[in-house]
Amino acid sequence: MVRKYFGTDGIRGMANGPKLTPELALKVGMAAGQKFVRGDHRNRVVIGKDTRRSGYMIEQALTAGFTAVGMDVYLLGPMPTPAVAMLTRSLRADLGVMISASHNPFEDNGIKLFRPDGYKLSDEIELEIERLIDSDMSKSLAHGRDIGRAHRDEEARTRYIEYAKRTLPRGTDLAGLRVVLDCANGAAYKVAPIALWELGAEVFTIGDKPDGFNINDKVGSTAPEAVAAKVREMRADVGIALDGDADRVIIIDEKGNVVDGDQFMAVIAESWLRREMLVGGGIVATVMSNLGLERYLATLGLTLERTQVGDRYVLEAMRAKGFNVGGEQSGHIILSDFTTTGDGLVAALQLLAVLQQDQRPVSEICARFAKVPQLLRSVKFKSGKPLEHKQVIAAIADGQAMLGSGGRLVVRASGTEPVIRVMGEADNEDLVATVVSQIEAAIREIAPGI
Repeated sequence: MVRKYFGTDGIRGMANGPKLTPELALKVGMAAGQKFVRGDHRNRVVIGKDTRRSGYMIEQALTAGFTAVGMDVYLLGPMPTPAVAMLTRSLRADLGVMISASHNPFEDNGIKLFRPDGYKLSDEIELEIERLIDSDMSKSLAHGRDIGRAHRDEEARTRYIEYAKRTLPRGTDLAGLRVVLDCANGAAYKVAPIALWELGAEVFTIGDKPDGFNINDKVGSTAPEAVAAKVREMRADVGIALDGDADRVIIIDEKGNVVDGDQFMAVIAESWLRREMLVGGGIVATVMSNLGLERYLATLGLTLERTQVGDRYVLEAMRAKGFNVGGEQSGHIILSDFTTTGDGLVAALQLLAVLQQDQRPVSEICARFAKVPQLLRSVKFKSGKPLEHKQVIAAIADGQAMLGSGGRLVVRASGTEPVIRVMGEADNEDLVATVVSQIEAAIREIAPGI
C-alpha cells in the first residue's frame, strides 16, 4: 500500500514543511470527520496536543475541518497520547486526535487519529482518509444548524488523573517514596506530577516548564542523563522519564542507572503473574528485546511472543493472541487491561506499586535477569536496497550460522531513514562483535555510506 500522508504512526513532519501544513490539517479534519460522522446524534471529536508552538496552528486548522463537516470538537489542551485514547472512549467520541511528534524535536509535529474504541486507525481506514483528502469534499460540508461547534473541556485533565490512579492495586499508598519525574517539557507536565503527588509520593519535577520550543530538549526519556543526575542529587528512590507525548517511559534506579524496557516488562510480568492478572501465558515484545528476557520468562513458565519493531505491531499481536502485557526496549509499555496504547504514567505506577510492596530498591527489583551480550549498529547508505544484494544475503547467512541456535541476528531496514540496523546477540560477546562487523562491512562495500 502506497501512502502519501500517513506513516507508521500517523502523519508526521516539520511543521509548515512539505508534509505538514495548516491546509493539510484542515483537510484531515474534513476527511476524517466525513469518515467518522455516523448516526443522527451530534458527532464529537476530542483533540489533545503536546506543548509544541505549532500545536496551536494545527489544532485550529483541524477544528475548522471537523466543525465544517458537522462534528463538535472538544479541545483537551496539553494531554498525553494515552489520555486522548482513553478520553475518546470515556466521552463516547466518534474520533480522537493527538497533535504530537512524540520524541522528535520541537520543529516537528504530527497528527495521530483514534477510533471510537481508543485504538489507532487501521491502514485501510488511513488510506480511505487519504483518498478523501485528495477529493472534492465540498459536498460533505455542513450548513446552518448542522455546523459543529468547539469548546475546551476543563474536566479532561482530572478525568485522566483519576483514571491513572485507579490502575494501581487497591490500597496502594506511595507515601515515603521520593520520586524524580521528568516530563520532557511535554504533554504530561501538568497531569503526571499531580497524579503522583495525590498518591502520596514526594515528587521532584524537572522538564515541567514548556515554552513551546524546549520539548525533549536535553530532558525526557531520550535524554535520561538529566533525571539520573537529579535522582543522585535528591537521593531519590526512583526516577521516571517520560517522552514528549508520554506514551513512553524510562526508569532510573536509586543509583542513577537506566532501567531498560526489557527489565521493566519482566517486573510487571512477574508481578501480574503473582497477582493472577497476567493473561496469555507470557508477554509480547519485539525482535530487539534481549534474549535474557526470553530465558527469564521461561523460568517462570512464560513465553515471549516476538514481533517486528513498532508498538503498533506489539499491540496487534497482543490483541490477536490474547496477551495483556507487551512493549519495547525503548520504553513503550502496553498494558491492555488499562490502555489501548503505550502509557508512560500508568506503566510507571505499576513499578511503584511493586516498589512499595517489596520494600527493596529499584536496582534490585529491576535486575530480574542478566542481559545477554547484544550489539546494535546502524549503517547508513546512499541509495538502493542493500538487503537484497547477494553479498549481503550471504554475509547474513554466514553470521547466523556462526551464532548458531544459541544466538540471534536481526538485520532490518529503518522505516524512516536510509539506515540498516544490524543487531547480534549471543553469550560470546567477541563472537557477536565479529558477526555484526562482518555484516556491516558487507553492506558498506556494496552500498557506500552517506
